[in-house]
Amino acid sequence: MEATRVGRAARPNRKAKPPVTAPALEEPPRQAKPPPPMALPLERYALVAWVLGRERAGELLSGLGAREAERAKEHLLRIAGLPSAQRQAKVAVEFGERADAAARLKALMEEASEPLRREIFRRLPLYHRTLFPGRQVESGDAGPPSALGVLAERLIREATR
Repeated sequence: MEATRVGRAARPNRKAKPPVTAPALEEPPRQAKPPPPMALPLERYALVAWVLGRERAGELLSGLGAREAERAKEHLLRIAGLPSAQRQAKVAVEFGERADAAARLKALMEEASEPLRREIFRRLPLYHRTLFPGRQVESGDAGPPSALGVLAERLIREATR
């Protein structure tokens, strides 16, 4: 597979502009400009590279500057060493909810049994509770989470991320 190159093609019927000459001024010696700051932290670049192409992630990161690529690859090795669930959680935390989270939550509530619906609704963030105007929060026990509560939290995470 060949690399795609972007640039201008030479036009055959176009005259070349004569070079512009400026008056001779003594120029101070040029110093190399520092590269512009990275827009995103390198860890996020590594995470995106992992998500988009696991087997090519190192190759994708080599397009960064030499020092940044080396640091990003260190992040990539750390990310690759995480268990799958932790990697998925990290992606969800870094890049937010799914675009169709509301529809998925509605479908989840339709499929769930009534006790599970109550528990899901109780554990939903306030901004998601507005999807279900007919429901109200029922008080739950203050003790350790029950199996139903753990299941509800897991289903909410899976529906929204």
